Amino acid sequence: MTFLQFRILFILLIITIGQSNLFAQIRGQITNHKKEPIPNATVKIDGTGQGTSTDSLGNFFIENANKNIAHLHISAIGYQHLKKPIDASNLSTSIQIQLQEDNLNLNEVVVSASRYGMERKKAPVIVNVLSPKLFNATQSVAMSETLNYQPGVRVENNCQNCGFSQVRLNGMEGAYSQILINSRSVFSALNSVYGLDQIPTSMIDRIEVVRSGGSALFGANAIAGTINIITKDPVENDWQIKSTNSLIDGKSWDNSIDFNTSYVDNDLKAGATFYGMHRNREAFDANQDGFSDMTKLKNLTFGTKAFFSPSDYNKITLDLSVLNEFRRGGDRLDLSPHFTDVTEQLQTNSFIGGINFDQYSKDYKHKVSIYASGQKTARDSYYGGLGGGRTHQDSVLASNAYGVTDDFAMVAGTQYTYNFERDVFTVGVELNNNRTKDNIPGYQRIIDQKTLGVGSYAQYEWNILDNVKSLIGARYDYTKVDGEYHLSNIKRQSNQNFGTFSPRFTLLYDITDYLQFRGGYARGFRVPQAFNEDMHVTSIGGQQVFVLIGENLKNEYSNAYTGSFNLTQNIGTVQTSLLIEGFYTDLKNPFTNIMTSEEENIRIEEMRNGSGARVYGSNIELNIAPSSVFSIQAGGTIQRAQFLESQLLFEGTTEAENVSTKRYVRTPNVYGYFNANWKATPAFAVDLTSVYTGSMIVPHIQESGQMLLKNSTDFMELNLRLGYTFSLKKDLNLEIFGGVQNMFNSFQKDLDRGALRDSNYIYGPSRPRTATFGVKIGHFH
Repeated sequence: MTFLQFRILFILLIITIGQSNLFAQIRGQITNHKKEPIPNATVKIDGTGQGTSTDSLGNFFIENANKNIAHLHISAIGYQHLKKPIDASNLSTSIQIQLQEDNLNLNEVVVSASRYGMERKKAPVIVNVLSPKLFNATQSVAMSETLNYQPGVRVENNCQNCGFSQVRLNGMEGAYSQILINSRSVFSALNSVYGLDQIPTSMIDRIEVVRSGGSALFGANAIAGTINIITKDPVENDWQIKSTNSLIDGKSWDNSIDFNTSYVDNDLKAGATFYGMHRNREAFDANQDGFSDMTKLKNLTFGTKAFFSPSDYNKITLDLSVLNEFRRGGDRLDLSPHFTDVTEQLQTNSFIGGINFDQYSKDYKHKVSIYASGQKTARDSYYGGLGGGRTHQDSVLASNAYGVTDDFAMVAGTQYTYNFERDVFTVGVELNNNRTKDNIPGYQRIIDQKTLGVGSYAQYEWNILDNVKSLIGARYDYTKVDGEYHLSNIKRQSNQNFGTFSPRFTLLYDITDYLQFRGGYARGFRVPQAFNEDMHVTSIGGQQVFVLIGENLKNEYSNAYTGSFNLTQNIGTVQTSLLIEGFYTDLKNPFTNIMTSEEENIRIEEMRNGSGARVYGSNIELNIAPSSVFSIQAGGTIQRAQFLESQLLFEGTTEAENVSTKRYVRTPNVYGYFNANWKATPAFAVDLTSVYTGSMIVPHIQESGQMLLKNSTDFMELNLRLGYTFSLKKDLNLEIFGGVQNMFNSFQKDLDRGALRDSNYIYGPSRPRTATFGVKIGHFH
């Protein structure tokens, strides 16, 4: 061997020895607290691109790992993430790692914070999620029955005759919240009037709620926030059928049957889920005056969601739903509407559908989505009656109080997302179109409105430091409103264009591994157009009340600020989370409805721009989960909502009859909820839930026609559900359940009576004491 060959061999030997000192192999096993292996868990080396997944026995193996590594990051679906320190001097032995269950679902993926998938705990915006577990605990048949169980969210009933309901976020009425279906804004103003009752919980995978301004992402009308309904995806082959039967105050039945079933190919390239509901609810008369306080309701819903993946890099998703609903309230429900004193009757048929195409690059850094969604609704309505009179004119007006409504809404667009090593860039453009025609010839009431909007947005997720992240984004919307609004002999027109720029900035700061701070600013807007309240008609003093759009209306703007601290920590095996959030929303040119003096046979509420308003307060939420067997969730809101100047609500014939207030009506300063779930045995479950509604001021029109503002009492609803599950055989279970809703019968005591009542004078819980029982069978956990 020559000296040169010896020197080369010596250098290679030194390099090999050095490499053996610098690199090593890491192996181990991941289990849960029962020592059961966790397959498909992700194991990553912090600060590097190295990683692997566990096998069916929970084992993992990483080659050529740097001995200088400090931590492993381990994650798995349904479990809390773990940052595991590594002892570099002991890498030759197998590492045993135990993960704790994520019973609070802090690591589940949500899309409403950023328009793409992101873990809740890593989202710079607070996203609350309502899941099927909550739907089950609250015995909810429809979406309207479950939304109260989140901070800052309250559902209220607004009409004894038709059961119009709306959801309020942070105290602001329904038109300030944007309801999305699978992240698409096809839930139009008309759908918002009664749609909360029309969407069955059997079709919903989860509901994501984002409070405060969201216009920078989703467009107009998201000043108070967004409610994103995510329908069920086909994940595995399963099915279930459920029958729910309720007896309202021992008098009226509410029966429903629903189902959902899913099929997925073995290669996971295609799948479909189907769901449906049939509901029949009898009208309920609380004070025995012969007039309904809860409407008669029949609902039939059917839908599907399917996907097909031609390859590993693209996916096509299709969703379709058909909703058919009949509702009627008033008196003598067995007669034709025009022979009664008061009737509000609606027959609604809606078709909602959407298609989405996702294309990824081979390295999954680039993603392009192209989507289109639409909604078509036809409604036959009756708003009228004899009003207690029997004159020829009464009969003529009653016979002509039938109406028809056609509504079409669609959204189409494209979105591009690029994942850097640490950051994410998103840009998109979308087209929104809505056409509403509402015609009641007997009252010469016409709404013929077309809105067309083009929006473009951009957002950058900037991971500034390992523990500091921000979302910086903006959206520009160009909206054209072309509408004609006729009521009796009054005619209004709107032919306006609006350009609106909506910036957004949010920040997430992980102060420690357990304590997070979130803060942000968002701009929101609403354009002058018909909102959901305008599509609803109520009855006061035997006369119909209509909303009429005012003249020379300006855009409404908001500047919303939020800040929160979120503490998530394990105390032994007990998982806890405490959220304290402050919010402040400054409204410019807020739209308000002012009841003016009555015209012939009708009363008018005119939409006008009011003085500025401020909505501010705090949301508090506490979650405690000692194990998967028992969990407690409680939350509440303390807030103030008021105009900067005293706001006119009722315009009388003289100035002395005018009614004004600075406070928002129908908005309590304090409200909250409680939810406890206990799996007493593997088969027996107990759920205790409660909703608290504080005192508020409520407008009340007297028989004389004058408005009074009344202070309501506060309400505490307490609900109990018991369920027992029988395992019939493998993958087939039967559950029998029963319970009581509003068990202490906390219900409004001063409801108006008779044909001349103010049917809008209704507040508090949506139903009195109600006994519920039912059965569920199928493949479920």
